Amino acid sequence: MSADSHPTLPPVRLRSDAELARDALGAPLFARAVRLARWAGPGTRVGVGGELATDQLPEAAAVLGLDTADEDSAGYASQAWRVAVDTGLVDVTEPEDDNGEGDEERFGTAAPGEDLALVTSGAPGDVLDLWLAALDTVLADAAVPDLDDLVDALDAGGEIDFDRLDWNPGREADFLDGVLANLYLLTVTEGGAADGPIPLPVLAASMIVPDGMGEPTDAVLEQVSDAMMRLDDQFRQLEPIGLVEFRPVDEELMAEADGPLEPETAGAGGGGAGAGAEDDEDDEDVSRYGMVRLTPLGLYGIRARMLEAGVDAPAVGELAEKGADALLDAVSLYSENAAQAEIEQWLAGREQPAAAAELLAAARGDDEGGPLRRLRCQQALAPAGPEAEPAVRSVLDDPELGGLARVWLAERGVGDVPAPDPEMVFWLTVDTIAAQLATDGETEELPLLMETLTAHHTGFFEQVWRVEHPATAYVLEAMGRLHPDKKAAKEARKAAFKARSRRPA
Repeated sequence: MSADSHPTLPPVRLRSDAELARDALGAPLFARAVRLARWAGPGTRVGVGGELATDQLPEAAAVLGLDTADEDSAGYASQAWRVAVDTGLVDVTEPEDDNGEGDEERFGTAAPGEDLALVTSGAPGDVLDLWLAALDTVLADAAVPDLDDLVDALDAGGEIDFDRLDWNPGREADFLDGVLANLYLLTVTEGGAADGPIPLPVLAASMIVPDGMGEPTDAVLEQVSDAMMRLDDQFRQLEPIGLVEFRPVDEELMAEADGPLEPETAGAGGGGAGAGAEDDEDDEDVSRYGMVRLTPLGLYGIRARMLEAGVDAPAVGELAEKGADALLDAVSLYSENAAQAEIEQWLAGREQPAAAAELLAAARGDDEGGPLRRLRCQQALAPAGPEAEPAVRSVLDDPELGGLARVWLAERGVGDVPAPDPEMVFWLTVDTIAAQLATDGETEELPLLMETLTAHHTGFFEQVWRVEHPATAYVLEAMGRLHPDKKAAKEARKAAFKARSRRPA
């Protein structure tokens, strides 16, 4: 995969390495590669590229329990052997060059590789490394055109005419990587399709239909149809390695089609990921165009490739051993549910008093990210019990944390909490709205929050513009747009102008 930038994706929930390693060992293609590696021995013959000799493929297929009468069994055995060689499960010694002497075909030898022992005695991470190497092989194979197309593109000299084939290896690999990245994003994005398979037309359209296009043109739909059929073939190849669960395009549908499939009938028109069926009958129609989902092992595999490409693809739990400053900075970019999951793992095993003190210290700061850090700090402290009270009380006089501390203590009915001064109330109001704007933007609920926070303070806008908070003008401008009371909105706009004049950008 390639990465031109370093975006931050939503965090993914991964299974444990032990569970993922079991999934890897159970993937049919990987299991076949292991079985052939154990079968390899002194009598195994390989060609110049390490491929298994043709006359040994039936025996290899039999070792795998395949029906040797099936014409596809030799291909399955050959693929499993290639995976075994590429992953180091098998060591091959290629035939020596005969310097042009003699016509007898020469063969090399093969034997179980050192890495084969890792399958049974290695750590889960060792098994996953082997599986990732196998995935690289399968992805490379999936980006190669169909064999029939290759044969058709051979010229008289035995060379492939790439212009005739219209195949660019780098372009094909990038296309498949892009599809898998989109599938990953749909899976991990909250509100996406994490709990269900993705229609194949949706994935194809996500790569073909330009952003902002309304109704796709016939030419674009034809490209989507072609991409669908490419993906249908590629996902068939990726399923045996355990990357995806895949329901292929209905062969009867392809037989019925007069020309290219019409993917818009499967909810792909416009390329929107949310497009789809409205009832059970439509759901069945959509599924006929193919459905795919990443397995838990697939999520692990695609994330590993993204990380290698320099993409920031976080996983829930990876901050558990880091400090509260790293935690709050990271979860400030997460959705509320994802942040909660990460916070819970960070808190697990930590003593509450020390954890509360560390979180509060990390929440300070007058930088742009400060309001959201304090919101996440408040979220992290929400489940804390009485053991955290001393740490919370210690910041009651802190201008940035005193309001947060009072809210926490009040929610637990703690007595003897001093009332905040007006300056702290106004500061907390600005901080709270700034955090909400940073979290979800201008939501439908935000005007009600603004009205609630300002309703109990006479002359609120006459005083709030003086608040020494870096987001004061920004918050007042938002209130001027969103406050449900027109008079209050006008006062907010005036206050925003005063705040800007007081603290010019």
